Amino acid sequence: MDFPLHFRCPISMELMKDPVTISTGVTYERKNIEKWFYTCKKKTCPTTMQVLHSFDMTPNHTLKRLILAWQNGKSQSQSHDELSMKHDELVSLINTIESSPFKVSSLKKLKSIVELGDHDVKDDFKKCGGVEVLVRIIQQILIESSDFVTFRACEEALSLLIKLPIVLEEEETIKILLQPGCMKSMAIILQRGSEEARFCTVSILQRIMKSDCQWSVVIEDQGIEFFKSLMEIMSDEICSKASSCALQVLIDILEKSKKSRLKAIEAGAMCTLIEILPDSSKSKSEKIMYLIKMMCECADGRMGFIEHDLGVAAITKKMLNISNIGTKIGVKILSLICNSHPTDKVLDDLLMYGSVKKLVALLHIGGSSTTKERVIKILKLHGDKWKKNPCFPYELKNYLGLESDSL
Repeated sequence: MDFPLHFRCPISMELMKDPVTISTGVTYERKNIEKWFYTCKKKTCPTTMQVLHSFDMTPNHTLKRLILAWQNGKSQSQSHDELSMKHDELVSLINTIESSPFKVSSLKKLKSIVELGDHDVKDDFKKCGGVEVLVRIIQQILIESSDFVTFRACEEALSLLIKLPIVLEEEETIKILLQPGCMKSMAIILQRGSEEARFCTVSILQRIMKSDCQWSVVIEDQGIEFFKSLMEIMSDEICSKASSCALQVLIDILEKSKKSRLKAIEAGAMCTLIEILPDSSKSKSEKIMYLIKMMCECADGRMGFIEHDLGVAAITKKMLNISNIGTKIGVKILSLICNSHPTDKVLDDLLMYGSVKKLVALLHIGGSSTTKERVIKILKLHGDKWKKNPCFPYELKNYLGLESDSL
């Protein structure tokens, strides 16, 4: 870019952003003159070569204002032309991208335009049918799933789609994305896509879940592999954002559909969740326990919990340690298990891993609550078996002896 000579730093010959004047009256870019004095250990003025006795620097506010005024004038005169060019390039790319043999590079150009553009550019993209074009590119992998270029174009289309948050919030866009072909294509990307593509896909799914559209029916039609892919992303310790998105997506899905809960259980969700629970943060633990609770409301889910050797231990570890919500969910899970004819091993685990001891602690909390009622019911059902065990808490043994009629 051409700019007036007196706006240039005499050292770098670049436009100054933070001009300062030294004792010789010459103005420099601050970082450049500081480097001259303090890094290069020079004691002269770079322009006049005079030996300096003072290294004081005074901000040149007048020159800075002149530079800013010049920049604003330039940007305003160029903005209209640039917007017009961007619009023309956007329309041209959208109209020709499907027939282009260079879809990936064209999609990257489109993405750069959208990223740098304002709301009007994104609105132009939608009005020109950009969303429909992207969906058709995404669905192409159903026909040419083994073609590398087609697969990369699909990934690039998804990464462009996530750059349109305002467009993604519109019901019209969500309905387009909920087309069976588009959902099946996104399921393929969840299974086989790159890390970035899978993150983009699960982020798009999260946006879909927030909408009022009837998305649960479409999700119910997805196969077991869809849920396995969500589990894999959720277990990813490297990309925490993708993991959090996948966790929330799974919660939204299971809240809406009991059919999806059965599919998640069949996909091994119970095993995965139990294994990642012990090392999870407080907020993540609450969500994982909530998922486990929802699956334990199904007979298959309770069976999956019982069959996992660490199920009781993982839940017990979190009770009374993360939050009141976490403790309530933990008691609900144990209640579901204990009310469904648990095996002797499960009852032994409840005693051995300290579940019973924590349940006793909850009895000492003042007032009545649904959680406390669940605790009492668990003790009513299995107290006789537990009190025969030498590991049985002494205080509970007394409690049962004092109130044997009520328990």
